[in-house]
Amino acid sequence: MSYLYCTILFPLIGFILLAAGRNKFSESVAAVIGVGSVGLSALFALIAGLEFSSSGQQYFAQHLWTWFNVGGFAPGISLHLDGLSLLMMGMITGVGLLIHIFASWYMRGEEDFARFFSYFNLFVASMLVLVLADNLALLFLGWEGVGLCSYLLIGYYYQNPANGMAAIKAFTVTRVGDVFLLIALFLIYQQFGTLHIETIVTHASQVMTQSSSLTLWTALMLFLGAAGKSAQIPLQTWLADAMAGPTPVSALIHAATMVTAGVYLCCRMFSVFELAPEVMQFISITGAVTLLVAGFAALVQTDIKRILAYSTMSQLGYMFMAVGAEAYQAGLFHMLAHAFFKALLFLSSGAVILAYHHEQNIFKMGGLRKKNPFLFACFLIGGGALAAIPFITIGFFSKDAILGAVWAQGQSVALYHSLYWVGVAGAFLTSIYTFRLIWVVFFGEEKTPYHEIKGATYWAPLAILAVLSTGLAYFLKAPVMNMLNTARIPDFVIPEALEAGVHSAEYTAVGIALAGLVVGIVLFAFAYHAIKSFAATSFGAGLVNICRNAFGFDALYNIVFVQPYLLLTRISGRDPVDRLWLVLPAIVKGGNQFTSARQTGSLREYASSMLLGGVVLLMLLIVTQVVGK
Repeated sequence: MSYLYCTILFPLIGFILLAAGRNKFSESVAAVIGVGSVGLSALFALIAGLEFSSSGQQYFAQHLWTWFNVGGFAPGISLHLDGLSLLMMGMITGVGLLIHIFASWYMRGEEDFARFFSYFNLFVASMLVLVLADNLALLFLGWEGVGLCSYLLIGYYYQNPANGMAAIKAFTVTRVGDVFLLIALFLIYQQFGTLHIETIVTHASQVMTQSSSLTLWTALMLFLGAAGKSAQIPLQTWLADAMAGPTPVSALIHAATMVTAGVYLCCRMFSVFELAPEVMQFISITGAVTLLVAGFAALVQTDIKRILAYSTMSQLGYMFMAVGAEAYQAGLFHMLAHAFFKALLFLSSGAVILAYHHEQNIFKMGGLRKKNPFLFACFLIGGGALAAIPFITIGFFSKDAILGAVWAQGQSVALYHSLYWVGVAGAFLTSIYTFRLIWVVFFGEEKTPYHEIKGATYWAPLAILAVLSTGLAYFLKAPVMNMLNTARIPDFVIPEALEAGVHSAEYTAVGIALAGLVVGIVLFAFAYHAIKSFAATSFGAGLVNICRNAFGFDALYNIVFVQPYLLLTRISGRDPVDRLWLVLPAIVKGGNQFTSARQTGSLREYASSMLLGGVVLLMLLIVTQVVGK
């Protein structure tokens, strides 16, 4: 475990080498450095994980050096390994390695190949800093690091202005969340006098007062910071536009790792949130609304990556609903399952896009089932896990655990009973849009010529992720729960009297999800003409437009924030303060021009001016004498 820092060091070295070398490296050398550095990180993560598991310790701390010391505030560059950070570290390095391998195939021939992998490596290093940090200051450094890398990778194709705008949008919206997180850090330091995570979690109940205004504000700021990174309403608008980046970026950052940072933060700081039950309910409500809005949006998208982006937002909503219902372990297991099947779906979509010559509109695809049965199988497995097909996919075991816990919580708090039905409605929508995606892409007539794709670096990562997305991955649940127990992440204990009801609630959710699958089959396989006819009506077109634009949050923010900001920039661009001060020289200049114009050399004009001046002075003298009396 003493080599724990190597998990961060190797990707960091890879970033430095690739950033320094850039175009001096061939694609093969850049791929070896980029993939190899993450491979070494994964190897050391595995070694550290095995040693930690066999040691029986509750956690392992490694202090490297003191970051800075100001007024007694001395956060360290220190690492903390426990069950939760081990889970995150394994997910980041394991799934990250598979995505790096796939990217070495996908990005071949792209300009600035080494630049791409330098950003990719820096992201992995930053994400590992985030999850291994033993204090919130260092966590915030990793938090900002992944935000920077997200900006760089979304705008990788910077020649297209739209991609640059998408990167700026993602950077700006997530920075709003980061400001809330920074405020939370100030509030925590004010109360605890430290940002050491273990100290905060252990002594939260002794330092903070339950439901006090300070506690509520602290928890709320923490959640809003998490909402920004994890694309939850009202800070969700950036995620769909982030699909402007290369597909491996979407798989690693916007499906498997970075967007789960908010879930990790909430689970890491669970003891603070549990002292603010009102905020916990707000978290669940936010997750439920997000999953429903994103589900409707995914129903009508035509871009294959935007469909998956909205489904990511929806699944993150389930995770936050679990966190708010105190079902932390269920939420974290769904996070792991989501990393497997969503990485599989994004990477598979990347292969589809290349097979169709960079076409992303699903309605310009079709017939791929016969052309590439392997990709069809991968999409079928990933889509099945997303829709939580019973017993044969990992999504069934993780999503149903969340819905069962929310239903059980609803027996004591009525709000959660309503949220359970929102979650069930979300599962219904998920089945419909997942079938729509698979049906349109893989069935029907081929509308774009197919291009043969091959290579071990293409199919091997997909094959591994496909296996991990099946029901076989259920066997990972017990080890994951054991790890989380050692990290003292609470498990939601279902009372014995509610067990039968929980099972019924889970079966109901499964039944409705399968009903959604049947509805999807009927609508898109047999009654598609009826759908198109409905969409052609004024009401149908309006409904589709609302859903396609995700209920108009972008338009609202444009009116409320963007346009006023642009107005201020236009005003400020004219330097009103400088223009105000320019009045003085303008007066002096005007006076100079006026007096200069009077210097004509004419004696008659001079005499007239003197006589006029005398008259004015005499009148002023008479007026002052009269007023004085």
